[in-house]
Amino acid sequence: MNILMIGSGGREHALCWAIRKSSHCDRLYCAPGNGGIADIADCIDLSADDADAVIAFCREKDIGLVVVGPEAPLVAGLVDRLTEAGIKAFGPSAKAAQLEGSKGFTKDICAKYNIPTAAYGRFRDAGAAKAFIRKMGAPIVVKADGLAAGKGVIIAESVTDAEQAVDDMLAGQFGNAGAELVIEEFLEGEEASFFALVDGKTAVPMATAQDHKRAFDGDQGPNTGGMGAYSPAPVLTPTLCEQVMADIILPTVKAMEAEGCPYKGVLYAGLMLTRDGPSLIEYNCRFGDPECQVLMARLKSDMVEAILASVDETLDSLTLNWRDEAALTVVMAAKGYPGSYEKGAVIEGLDAAEAEPGVRIFHAGTKRDSKKTLAAGGRVLNVTALGSSVTDAKAKAYAAIQKINWAEGFYRSDIGYRAVKREQD
Repeated sequence: MNILMIGSGGREHALCWAIRKSSHCDRLYCAPGNGGIADIADCIDLSADDADAVIAFCREKDIGLVVVGPEAPLVAGLVDRLTEAGIKAFGPSAKAAQLEGSKGFTKDICAKYNIPTAAYGRFRDAGAAKAFIRKMGAPIVVKADGLAAGKGVIIAESVTDAEQAVDDMLAGQFGNAGAELVIEEFLEGEEASFFALVDGKTAVPMATAQDHKRAFDGDQGPNTGGMGAYSPAPVLTPTLCEQVMADIILPTVKAMEAEGCPYKGVLYAGLMLTRDGPSLIEYNCRFGDPECQVLMARLKSDMVEAILASVDETLDSLTLNWRDEAALTVVMAAKGYPGSYEKGAVIEGLDAAEAEPGVRIFHAGTKRDSKKTLAAGGRVLNVTALGSSVTDAKAKAYAAIQKINWAEGFYRSDIGYRAVKREQD
């Protein structure tokens, strides 16, 4: 079948790479794609915001499946429009995508169905929000309710900082996403990412992963969309995975069905592993980025078959197989990210880096100018490696980075440090 991928990041490059390997994929398109995706798919100038244009393209090119990568078109209802037009689409409906589109919606679902999460309040009024903060004390977490590209979360170390975050968000720091706030208790523990494929009734767990949100080494600096990731995550033991499925994922799937908005697609749970057990921080309604890159590197099963099982509600007969090797990816970003940064710098040495055994580079923010690869975004490259352990994969990824010539870029040098320490211990 002909397949259309929606998106332009490293997540979409990894998904395109996995889909391209499937025997079910005849021709692959990506809208809009990037410089790396162009090597394996036809990149087209098509906006996900224009559902009519997407539908027209699907009919013109006989598209049998659309895979929606990023969250914004999912929350906006692109899957709904495609489904109504009789085109198979992978991802949740707009109502189901509220799990990411509204943090308050998710917290209310957790409260109603007894899913473990932090104590919280929802606010549109600054005075009420600040009174709640003073009552709870610090540290405390202030979140924009809506989509803010992974940046709408402030972990405030003091009441004063939290109150400033309230003022900033309600004043428009994150646009309409911050018109309502969710303020919640700060949970102590270690974060991890848990992914499941869902078809409305059945949920199948995927491999575990762990990412690094902060910009700089030692988990310092501002939050980003993610500076690196690895899989598997040793902290998520088989026992903990069973507990997450039983206490968080399956109750959520049942809750969404009971609420009249059954969830289909990837359900990505951001977890805090506390002394009392796993607690849900937030849900995302799509693959994580850069977690998707390490998951696709380890996936042995046919990705298209897995996607179709979610769309066609046949996950109860699906088994996912994973490589025994570990995978690790390091994000190379433009200097200044997640703040302002410059575009257009030439990146050299990519062929030499990818010639390293077990290494694959997924492009996140690049474009091609003749034969040159140019930086065209904040997060630009995902240097990904498979190894016998996280320690081995890390060594391969960083060896490959040394062959890349891009003076305007930066990266963390400690991706995977938790897993490496566990392997050493």
